[in-house]
Amino acid sequence: MLKDFVKANMPEEEEIKRELKTARDKLAGYQNQIKEAKLPVMVIMEGWGSAGKGTVISKVIKNIDPRFFQVKTYKRPSEEELRYPFLHRYMLDIPEAGKFTFFDSYWMEEIIKDYMHGDIDEETYRKRVNSVNTTERSLTDNGYLVMKFFFQIGKKEQKKRLKELQENKDTKWRVDKADIHENAHYDKYLEAYDRYLTDTNRSVAPWYIIDASDLKWTELQVLQFLNQGIETALKNHALAVPILQNTFPLNQSHKLATIALGDKVLSEEQYKAQLDALQKELGELHNKLYRKKIPVIIAYEGWDAAGKGGNIKRIAAALDPRGYVVEPIASPEPHEKARHFLWRFWKRLPKDGHITIFDRTWYGRVMVERLEGFCSENDWQRAYNEINEFEKELADWGAVVIKFWVHIDKETQLERFTERQNTPEKQWKITEEDWRNREKWDLYEAAVDEMIEKTNTTFAPWYILESNDKKYARIKALKIVIDAIREACKDK
Repeated sequence: MLKDFVKANMPEEEEIKRELKTARDKLAGYQNQIKEAKLPVMVIMEGWGSAGKGTVISKVIKNIDPRFFQVKTYKRPSEEELRYPFLHRYMLDIPEAGKFTFFDSYWMEEIIKDYMHGDIDEETYRKRVNSVNTTERSLTDNGYLVMKFFFQIGKKEQKKRLKELQENKDTKWRVDKADIHENAHYDKYLEAYDRYLTDTNRSVAPWYIIDASDLKWTELQVLQFLNQGIETALKNHALAVPILQNTFPLNQSHKLATIALGDKVLSEEQYKAQLDALQKELGELHNKLYRKKIPVIIAYEGWDAAGKGGNIKRIAAALDPRGYVVEPIASPEPHEKARHFLWRFWKRLPKDGHITIFDRTWYGRVMVERLEGFCSENDWQRAYNEINEFEKELADWGAVVIKFWVHIDKETQLERFTERQNTPEKQWKITEEDWRNREKWDLYEAAVDEMIEKTNTTFAPWYILESNDKKYARIKALKIVIDAIREACKDK
């Protein structure tokens, strides 16, 4: 793309001034429309060192109410940040619906620098590019406008600007070793940038190459493209997007109605003997996975009153409290609802060597949100693939991903509901919503069957915990977690 880039004829200075005023006024006028349409706008500025990204951002944001935008910059990832998936720190900064976020460089800069300095190999480069493409598509599918600009200047122009910055004591701090290295190896970086731009230029989030040779001309180009993107997004914001076919390998799954429950029983003696031994083994494995920096994600879904809480308690009791957290997931808060539905789960991921146990998960999208009408049909239909992509990102990071459906039959649920309602110290566990959900048992069962069928991947499999007998389900869960962690630790 860069090699084929041909500069447009720059208008005369007076014409640029007139067009700048028009473009600035237009952007200012879009603010209320963006707010009303709940359109989140990501403006990503990439390009050569000293090409003027920060300066142009400062010019553009003057046209926007400061309550409705933020500007994000990134340094090299810290030791703490490196303990999370590559996308983690970037996903945390996506904007709320109806607001802008301007990024003074985003994930491109980290990928290119790591690749050029030999910190990542070819395979890792390709994985990161694939992650970027997948994530940008998922963001745009969920209503985000992603505008990507690359500021292009030549080698001589860059060298001249770096020198001017270095000669001024108030600006020399803006030039670092990376900028000097980039200019000294301009042709090699040109190849790398060109490749990355080509690899990540997609119709849902195309690249705009900006001639950054003149500041006002640069600002005008950015404003015109940005206004054009906003105008198009506002017109198409409510349109449904295509449902992608699953491309991930799936395990065979079985309908809930075919799963035998009555014979899955343990005596109290069997339970106690196995519980102590398994918890001891899990505790030892927790030390090992911490040493080997393996993250573990255990996701619980299941029927109301199926015994999720007790099951989680038996696993957590075996773990070092400094190395795990249990995340109870309720309905999304307003600031969570205003972002991509997976955002609140990105925030709750464990760092390497740690365990996060989710009591309810991202699968609410294809169950309660689907059945209660909290999202559109296009939203929940897309979510199967988006969830598989999310879990593949976690698995590629090195995480062990274990998903449990805690299963009981309808009669057992009724017995437990009735006991809770008739036992004063347990009444807090039963709500009107539980009874309403029970009336939709058949609808939920069909949704769960579809969910498991479409997301039972080889890298993040589902396990059914037969929980008519809670003791049996607890022991089975412990065994599954132990086997998965032991396997992950085996070759490390």
